[in-house]
Order: sequence, then C-alpha cells, then structure tokens
Amino acid sequence: MSTTTDHLDAPAADAWTVMQKFYAAEAAYVAAGGPGKASYDQVAAHLDPEVTLHQAPGLPFTGTGTWRGHDGMERFLARFSETWESMEFLEQEHWGDEHTVVVRNRVRFRARATGRDVDTLIVQLITVRDGRMLECRPFYWDPAAIAAACEGQ
Repeated sequence: MSTTTDHLDAPAADAWTVMQKFYAAEAAYVAAGGPGKASYDQVAAHLDPEVTLHQAPGLPFTGTGTWRGHDGMERFLARFSETWESMEFLEQEHWGDEHTVVVRNRVRFRARATGRDVDTLIVQLITVRDGRMLECRPFYWDPAAIAAACEGQ
C-alpha cells in the first residue's frame, strides 16, 4: 500500500503533481520492459528538454552518472528497465517550494536478472521548470543492497 505525506504550499503542490505523474509514467515504462515494449512519450511529457539526471556511481544502472536531455533520459531509462522488472512506491514524503521538491521515497524494486526484491529509501532533490522536471539528484540509502539484488548476492 502506498502512502504520501504532503509538506507543500500551493505553488509546490503543482511541482508535486508533475512528479506524481512522472513517477507513474516511469513505473509503467519499467514494468512494460522499456524500449521496444513501451512508449517513452508518457515519460518525456513530464521532462524539460534540458533535463539532467545525476546518478551516483557504483549502481548497476548509473552508467556515466550524468544523463542529459530527452535522449539521455531515454537511454538511462532503457538501462534502468534492463535492470529492474518492477518498481513500487510504498511511501512518499515531500517538501518544497515553487521550484524545488525534495522527495523521500520508500521503493521496492524487483531485479530482472535475479528476481530478487529490494526495499530501500531514496531521497531525491528535484527542480521543476514550467511544469516539467528539469533536474534530479537521487541519493540511495543502501547502494550495496541494490547491487546485491541485481547480482544475486
């Protein structure tokens, strides 16, 4: 069961609505299997053309760590979809203002290669511009558990 806690004023609530729609589109894209199996259009609709994702090194899906623009995000989500069979947002708590949202996600991932689940926390610092995600910096609570689920350790 998913729970959400609001800590936002009215302008930031619009940013949170953008992120809720992005998260739903991202989860559907991953569950469908990514490129060739799902349309990226629903994800792209929530991304600024200049979107930048900064991923931490050392995770099975981070690649270079920085992904830019719609093409970069599509390549990232292709890699992410190869890694994960599903992602379920169990709890979300968020704070923000007009341009920035901080989201604490409790997420359950299932690895494609091993079928193992990992329940973890991710805190994301997100900037939204004109109703679309402009920048995202996720911070994973337990990167070792994520890697272990993917590697079967």
